[in-house]
Amino acid sequence: MASVAVARRLGRLNPKTTVFFLCDIQERFRTGIHAFESLVQVAQKMSKFSQITKIPLIVTEQYSKGLGNTVSEIPIDHAVHVEDKSKFSMLTPLVSSKLKELKAESVVLFGIESHVCVLQTCLDLLAQEYDVHVLADGVSSMNAPEIDISLNRMARAGAHVVSSESVMFQLTGDSKSPDFKAVSGLVKEYQELARQNLLLFKNNKAQL
Repeated sequence: MASVAVARRLGRLNPKTTVFFLCDIQERFRTGIHAFESLVQVAQKMSKFSQITKIPLIVTEQYSKGLGNTVSEIPIDHAVHVEDKSKFSMLTPLVSSKLKELKAESVVLFGIESHVCVLQTCLDLLAQEYDVHVLADGVSSMNAPEIDISLNRMARAGAHVVSSESVMFQLTGDSKSPDFKAVSGLVKEYQELARQNLLLFKNNKAQL
């Protein structure tokens, strides 16, 4: 158990016990969310990564009747669970059951809004002793200042604030991995877009 505790403290991700959470990236938010295009590009990349590596993807949509479904640019056909919800947190009873079924220990979280659904999901996961990794380049809000406030809040609560590319390489683990060639190609595909990501670069400085 000591090794598990150390791994969690260090933020080590194991592909066999990791699940991706895609939170509420829906059509009606397209015009209101800060850097929405950058957000979608990261979510799209992570969804494709989950397809390559077979890491389970869980998707929620907040009141889809009024806010629309997940934007079409993000492939979610392979998701192990897609749920329409009214609760702000993604950790609904059905999602909790799915995590137990998958024997998940770590969750990589991205989506919107950073200070509402993402934050509440993160805190609920931490309360249930999951290891949470929040993508700094994969969360946003309508009001840009809310993003850093929320990331700091989640980090203080015990989450790991990380970048999408860092997570991808950590989960791949080795250049001899059978997935490495495909993952490397995916990184190259999004390389230029990553350099233009308004969530990763603010005032021309990376947010650490």
